[in-house]
Amino acid sequence: MITIWGRANSVNVQKVLWCCDELVLPYERIDAGLQFGRNNEPEYLAMNPNARVPTLVDGDFVLWESNSILRYLVMQYGPSSPLYPPEPQPRSSIDRWLDWSLSTLQPAERPVFWAIVRTPDAERDTVKLATDLAAVTVLWKLVDTHLQGRFFLEGEKCTLADIVIGAFAKRWFGLDGIERPSLPNLERWYSRLTTRTGFRKYVDFPLT
Repeated sequence: MITIWGRANSVNVQKVLWCCDELVLPYERIDAGLQFGRNNEPEYLAMNPNARVPTLVDGDFVLWESNSILRYLVMQYGPSSPLYPPEPQPRSSIDRWLDWSLSTLQPAERPVFWAIVRTPDAERDTVKLATDLAAVTVLWKLVDTHLQGRFFLEGEKCTLADIVIGAFAKRWFGLDGIERPSLPNLERWYSRLTTRTGFRKYVDFPLT
């Protein structure tokens, strides 16, 4: 059985668990990271020298980096799944969102998430938070524009792009005390994702 190391409230772990649900793929999850520790212990570092989560173990195969894990799961266990079609153009279109999430979206949204969810009110830098919030708002406007006339991010079926960006969208819509512009395309798409069982089981929880 596949083993996934990582705490359930990590957005990067949530993406992997959601993908497993879409593939109807059984797994065992072991808590690691933040309050659970273990990720700095020798056993874990031997699997993942980055000391981050998630890490996937499939037999004698070990893999880290959440988006690489997503690709592996579909190629290994769901090659006919619409989550990651084999044709070069649709696959590349999906890949760009996976890459964008790491290069652009996560670095922008992370300081907002940490400031609001994991920093006490008295310790927040409100000026920096306002600047960071403005920066991530620009990115969600970009996604909203892309979704004009689209059911999902890339085509008519849910793909890895929707899982990855959807997990971060939960953070955007789940943050308390912020003003969000009206982004109707994004809101419709997000509402559609919230009906998927993998989202409800692994993503749709209060932010912690």
